[in-house]
Amino acid sequence: MPRHAKALRIYGTHFSHTDNQGTALNQQTDWTIADADELYRISGWGAGYFRLNDDGNLVINAPLASGKTAEIAMLDLIEGMEVRGKTMPVMLRVQNLLENQIRLINESFAKAIASSHYRGKYRGVFPIKVNQQAQVIEDIVRFGKPWQHGLEAGSKAELMIALSMLTEPGPLIVCNGYKDREFVELGLGMTKLGFQVIFVIETPAELPIIVESSQAMGVRPVIGVRAKLFSHVSGHWNATSGDRSMFGLNASQLVGVIDGLKAAGMLDCLQFLHYHLGSQIPNIRDIRTGVREACRYYVELVEEGAPMRFLDLGGGLAVDYDGSRTSAIHSRNYTLEEYCVDVVETIQAVMDEKGIEHPTIVTESGRSTVAYSTVLMFNILDVTGYTDARLPADNNEDNELVHNLMESYRMLSDKTVQECFNDAVYYRDEARDGFMRGQLDLRTRSRVEQIFMVVMTEVQKIAERNPDALSEPEVLKTMLADIYYGNFSVFQSLPDAWAIDQIFPVVPLHRHLERPTRNSIIADMTCDSDGKIDRFPENGEVSRALPLHHIKEGEEYYLGAFLVGAYQETLGDLHNLLGDTHVVSIYINEDGSYDFVGEVEGDSVADVLSYVEYQPNNLLAQFRQTAERAVRSGTISAAERQHLVNAFEAGLRGYTYYEQ
Repeated sequence: MPRHAKALRIYGTHFSHTDNQGTALNQQTDWTIADADELYRISGWGAGYFRLNDDGNLVINAPLASGKTAEIAMLDLIEGMEVRGKTMPVMLRVQNLLENQIRLINESFAKAIASSHYRGKYRGVFPIKVNQQAQVIEDIVRFGKPWQHGLEAGSKAELMIALSMLTEPGPLIVCNGYKDREFVELGLGMTKLGFQVIFVIETPAELPIIVESSQAMGVRPVIGVRAKLFSHVSGHWNATSGDRSMFGLNASQLVGVIDGLKAAGMLDCLQFLHYHLGSQIPNIRDIRTGVREACRYYVELVEEGAPMRFLDLGGGLAVDYDGSRTSAIHSRNYTLEEYCVDVVETIQAVMDEKGIEHPTIVTESGRSTVAYSTVLMFNILDVTGYTDARLPADNNEDNELVHNLMESYRMLSDKTVQECFNDAVYYRDEARDGFMRGQLDLRTRSRVEQIFMVVMTEVQKIAERNPDALSEPEVLKTMLADIYYGNFSVFQSLPDAWAIDQIFPVVPLHRHLERPTRNSIIADMTCDSDGKIDRFPENGEVSRALPLHHIKEGEEYYLGAFLVGAYQETLGDLHNLLGDTHVVSIYINEDGSYDFVGEVEGDSVADVLSYVEYQPNNLLAQFRQTAERAVRSGTISAAERQHLVNAFEAGLRGYTYYEQ
């Protein structure tokens, strides 16, 4: 029996498993690892952290402290998880990748500062909202210690995380968001202890709270202001840019804060300027424009008499989710090194022109820090196939629609492909309408649909030879895409894929020596039509289907959704009461071995029921009473009753996802 064997159901229109295997095998001879890498663009989005090995397996290429790298096949990790009782789906965290991203960001800024002879420093901070999970924050603090990498908090709860995780003075604690008196007093208390807590004023209403609290406690705080830039950027998360942004102070409000601080005798506390144009800025030109505008604000604050020290650029360092290295919204058209050099040189030029000391540069590059380190791994449960249609054995052409569709099939050629496509869609729609009106029986409708799928399959073959044959080829790709049912929840684990059409790379974890022959979309376990992944990166654009391998009977098929470390875990919800997945953290050692350094059990059924105000013990008691009444009425035996109760108890303890 093959490794990870299981029974897997396949549904579809005359799905021929044997024929499909044969097709794939016949096409393997001219398929290489390089072809697979190009198809899934692993070298593009993987940033060197992921690659395919000679066995056709996807591996983690982990950087080590020695400067070397070590490869771990993800299929081997799954085997290790299963031995430890962790079934799919699993959220995998690779600490080496997080450690390396922190190192790269800090060292790249250090190199840019040195090469430009910049007279300031760089200080990174991680916005806790990007990933609030305790293990992630602990790792960031630990790995960031050599560079005094700090934390950013946007709420009281996040501030308490920062104040407890950063146990020694040195790293910056940047306080954004709305601040009440309790929030401010907590931060001022840490300031008294010598910690570098910075209060960034987002609205004018915060100023009197900070002034009154600091005077009452006898603390001179470090105060910052968030400027609302008029520069507007492209990308998914651009609502924080432009003069209609919800956050930050406009010019008149900024002047009001300056005057308020002067009146309170606290202008010397104003040392920090912050702005944020979005967490994913794909175009380096937008970054330079924003930095230049922010520098103008910085210069004006200095000229107002504020002893400015820090310029905080917020987020924006993008992640290349589609691997195209372009200014597309899911990509970026610059490298980390180019980003750092452009930021440093732009600030330097403006400050030198005005004779102002170079500020300490601060960035809140949360997305690029954590995105790479987390992968959602899941298995495929079922498949509905659409591209293995056969002409029906009973070609009864007495029905006009059946006759017309058969004519479209016979007429199909390179020259008539668009016409036949249009006709087939029309006749298919007419058959559906006829069925609704009671003018077409079920068997005739079935024949129409079978012939229609045969026509579409032949149209697709022509379109593959001649991409210009159809005016809308993506429509055909979507129409013929198989549905692969994955053991996961989009809403829980990939909420941005549903909410804002964010693209994440999805790639098989194995079998890359075989050509993938099935155009597919991926459905999750929820009973929701939005519970699917049907947007995939393709040469800088969006494809509505993903090539996957045919399913081998008796073998598991594993996929991974990559670059999911930013925002997804906290934003996930309990749709259909599918809870948190298992979380497994690994660290890869210098000798190439790896350790399971952290394991978090996924939610049980009892856990998620308690989240929505049910008491699992009460549910069990009610079910036991129902079963007992059935015994008294003679519907079931006492032994059957106990079997049902045991099954109910086991279900409460079980994983919310599909289990063997």
